[in-house]
Amino acid sequence: MLAASAIAAALFAAPAAHATHLVIATVDNAQMLEMQHLTPLFEKAHPGIHVNWVTLSEHALRDAVSTDIETGQGQFDIVTVGLYETPLWARRGWLVPIEPDAQYDEADLLPTIRRGLSYRGHLYAAPFYGESSMLMYRTDLMRQAGLRMPAHPSWSDVAALAARLDDRRHGVYGICLRGKAGWGENMSLVSTMVNAFGGQWFDMNWRPRIDTAAWKQAVGLYVDLLRRYGPPDAAQMNYNANLALFAQGKCAMWVGATVAGGFVSSPSFSRVAGKVGFAPAPVAVTARGSHWLWAWALAIPADIAPAQRAAAQTFVNWATSRAYVDTIAARQGWDLVPSGTRRSTYANPAFQAAAPWARVELDAIDSADPNTPTLPPSPYRGIQYVSIPGFRVIGDQVGAAIRQALQGKLSVDQALAQGQYAAQRELLSGGYPP
Repeated sequence: MLAASAIAAALFAAPAAHATHLVIATVDNAQMLEMQHLTPLFEKAHPGIHVNWVTLSEHALRDAVSTDIETGQGQFDIVTVGLYETPLWARRGWLVPIEPDAQYDEADLLPTIRRGLSYRGHLYAAPFYGESSMLMYRTDLMRQAGLRMPAHPSWSDVAALAARLDDRRHGVYGICLRGKAGWGENMSLVSTMVNAFGGQWFDMNWRPRIDTAAWKQAVGLYVDLLRRYGPPDAAQMNYNANLALFAQGKCAMWVGATVAGGFVSSPSFSRVAGKVGFAPAPVAVTARGSHWLWAWALAIPADIAPAQRAAAQTFVNWATSRAYVDTIAARQGWDLVPSGTRRSTYANPAFQAAAPWARVELDAIDSADPNTPTLPPSPYRGIQYVSIPGFRVIGDQVGAAIRQALQGKLSVDQALAQGQYAAQRELLSGGYPP
């Protein structure tokens, strides 16, 4: 209902006279909300274009945009997508190539992000911000407990530290992790944990491997950490909820998106600013696939009218430009600029001085390899996702089963058996292997 009402409000908002009317669907992350707040600057510079927004939670956005694109309903002129959808939809002709203007500087984009949003050498979605995953931790709590964070922590290190740092009597949980079900929610983290323990979604013959020892180790640890040392409502926690909890000083550690670095370090947002350390995402038997790769990017559906398409290209160029980064820096400071997309951002001394997490983030993004995401050979691209159309269904169903294990409604073995069956069923009904 929320998604439908938000879409209706945007579609029926009265456009300015003679203006090209754009409807943009985006996620309710802070960076995207700030882009929405800056719409008057864009409209002032481009008086012939009027913008309305549909802002949704992560899971609701994916459902709404996927339905719109796959059915050709044409409700949106610009959609917020990621590395999973972009090449799949470009291959099917559902997106148009991005047309960078003279000031855009496509060569400045980080190579892993640019390649992930391209198809046959052409950019089909322009990255607004990019991210990997990392470990954020309270340096003051570590110091008080006489603990040190390893330069390259393992999941065993994390478990031991969570046990030492958990102090729920004083409102501090040992660790916070994503628990809300969904392929882009809890499975973003769980997939990287499985990779780190030497697991994979499918073997080279496209047989599901969800009931293997690596999955049982990874998911068993995930459930144990959150049930012992996580918040009581861990099964409801998504990125935004964990960010808020950490910023309030209630998490000793959080393995989450690198984009959070600016917010947990900002005194205007975080009560623990200046007390946060940053380390690479934990590893286990391997570092391969132990940290994810993602970008929230702006794409243009192929079925919109030519006038809409030209206006959409203008907006995408504006919102993902180097000039936009400079605008955010001037308004909010360099610590809150959209990062993870451009070399020039990381090369800027002002950003380096304001962003203590920058090196960890850039190293993670540069080293993430979607082409070789797992220790055993795998037939798919993608680190925290599998680059096949049916993965959205598979990932959601496995995520729901693992959430039930977290809630104590299923054992880990039962949850993974359900996931194995769901994957086999989807592969058969979808005509896989691809």
